[in-house]
This record gives sequence, structure tokens and C-alpha cells, in this order.
Amino acid sequence: MTIPGIRPLDGIRVVSLEHAVAAPFATRQLADLGASVIKIERPGAGDFARGYDETVHGQASHFVWLNRGKQSLTLDLKQEEAQAVLHKLLAEADVLVQNLAPGAAARMGLDFDTLHGRYRKLIVCDISGYGDSGPYRDKKAYDLLIQAAAGLIGITGSAEEPSRAGISIADIAAGMYAYSGILSALLQRGRTGAGLRVEVTMLEALAEWMNYALYFGHYGGTPPARFGASHPAIAPYGVHRTGGGGSVIFGLQNEREWQAFCDKVLGQPELLQDERFASNSGRVKHRDALTALIEARFATLSVGEVEALLDAAQIANAPMNDIEAVWNHPQLAARKRWREVGCPGGPIGALLPPANLSGVDPVMGDVPALGAHTRAVLAELGYGVAQIDDMMQRKVV
Repeated sequence: MTIPGIRPLDGIRVVSLEHAVAAPFATRQLADLGASVIKIERPGAGDFARGYDETVHGQASHFVWLNRGKQSLTLDLKQEEAQAVLHKLLAEADVLVQNLAPGAAARMGLDFDTLHGRYRKLIVCDISGYGDSGPYRDKKAYDLLIQAAAGLIGITGSAEEPSRAGISIADIAAGMYAYSGILSALLQRGRTGAGLRVEVTMLEALAEWMNYALYFGHYGGTPPARFGASHPAIAPYGVHRTGGGGSVIFGLQNEREWQAFCDKVLGQPELLQDERFASNSGRVKHRDALTALIEARFATLSVGEVEALLDAAQIANAPMNDIEAVWNHPQLAARKRWREVGCPGGPIGALLPPANLSGVDPVMGDVPALGAHTRAVLAELGYGVAQIDDMMQRKVV
């Protein structure tokens, strides 16, 4: 039985010393589930992701994606008064999340060992590139660099040129493990009454996602080959051009599908007798010739017509959508996945979280302007108007 209006993380307070992608991605998931997330930002500058671009009503696309539903509190943590504010927050907080530069949190006494003696129930989540031990512990890490270090770039792209993934996948991987780690820590604290440390590194998160390739290459002796959007061991499988300049991507999984493809899609059942294509290994060997046959057939058809033929033959497929096609995807529209949230430059569309919990409506809060909640948070902590004005004037907050 679900209780309307109750969310899983209602009453949980999260304080986050975060920037860029990994930590903000984790804490936004927490905010969507009802947690109160207080985002600590530098006075006058804020999270440097605010300055990545100005594409969303004057705001940065990364920032509006990652920071809805949070409260923005500015603190200059180089000043003792600001640190005092932070510790007042931590005294009432359930979780501290940080992805500062290597060693920065520890230098401020914000490491788990120091904090645990003072705030026994506090969960501390540290996100970094490589962790706080090992030869790489002091090395700076960004998404592109971790994609390279974890071997992802080496198996992505065409045979001629490796390529990065088009999104910040190392950051996202680390953020998701931080999110699930924090949820696990909250469950553990419910049993023991004590907070614990959650440590996530970008390298370890992405290396986990690379495990298939690691096993394949280490034990097989040869890393997975780069084949662009095609499959190195299956044909046909990948992008194929249609008429009108469109493209569709599809893949066959077995000989039954190959027969259906020849009969119902290509309309050339005689290909079933062609020795070049009599097995998957043969089709892989003669991929270029097979692709030419397929695209000759598709040249007179639109993307929609090709999709209809493939669907009728029960062959998995999808169009090669551009960004606007994804934004307007009929499946997202039919399932009512878009909501409107507030943003400093004007309202924007925002996708609901992918995990649908029965009876739970995600918060889907506004994207905060820099320092938008500073006065309110300080007032909650007992600071008076004159004190807040003084701290603002001296740029403590």
C-alpha cells in the first residue's frame, strides 16, 4: 500500500560540496525522491558548470539538467565563519557529498574519519577520479581523461579513429554509483544507527561498465574491435541508409531472422541460397557486399517504410534520431515523461526520473539561481537579518 504524497527520502537532508557532473547527478536523484539538498556554492561564481554555456534561456545545459530541486547556499569556505555555517548544517544533516579537488575535503577537516567522531549518524560520500590511495590519488581527472584511462575510447569509434562517448559517461557512472551507495548507506544506518563512508571513483565506476570488454580482451587476447555503430561479430547489424537521406539501425540475432529479413524486408528469398551469406560468419566476411544489397533495396524507401517492413518481420530496429527527434519522441510523449520546471531564465522541459515508483510523484523542483536560498537557509540556522546582511557584505556568503 502506498501513501499519497509520501516520498522515499522525505525528511532526509543532504549537504553537497559539488561541482560539474558526477556529484550533482547523484544529488539530483536524491532531490527528486524528496531529499532536501543544500548545494554549497562559491559566492559570486558558484558551481563552475554554471559557466559551461548559455544555451537554456541563458543558463548552462549541464547545470539545468543536474541541479533542479536543490537549494543554493553560497559560502566562502576559506573563511572561518562560513565553515561554522557548514558545521551547523552538518549537525542536522544525514548525508554530505563532495567531489572537490583531490585532498581538498580532508584539508578542511571534512573527511569521514574526522566528521564521524563529531556527527555519528552522518553519511559521507566522496567522489573522485582515482580515490584517496594508490599512485594516481593526487591526479586530476575529467570525464574525457577517465574515458581514456578506462579503455572506453580505445574500443569506441571507427576502425581508423577512436572516439569519446558523446556524453559524460564516466561522470554519470560515478554519479549513479554514488546515488545507489548513499541509498544503501541509509539502509545500513537504519540498522546500526551509525553513518558510514561511501567512496566512489570515476575510474572504478567506468571500469565496472567495461568488464565485458576487459574479459574479452584479457582472456581472448584481442580487444573488441572498433566498428563504429556496427557489430564486430554480427551482420547485418548497424546503420543502413534509406531513401531521402535517412538512416535506420537494426540487427539480426539468428538464422530465423535472416530468413525473415530476406523474405519480408528485402523481398529476395534467393539470397538464402547465396553461399556468401549462408551463415553469420559468412555475412560478417562479406559485410560490404551485403550492405550494398540492403541499401540498394532501401534507397527507394523512407525511414518509416523501412521500419514498417522490419517491424512486420519482427526484427528489432530504430531510426537514427537527431536531438530534436528525441525531444519530440512519440513514446516519451505518450508516456507523459516531460514536465515543466522553473529556471532563472524561464521555464524549461525536464524528463521524469527513469525509475517509476508506484504512488510516488518525483519532486521535479526548480533550478536555483546562485545563492537563491542563502537567506532562507541561514535564517533556519538561527542567523538574524542583520547578521546575514553583514556576512553578505563581507562575502562570507
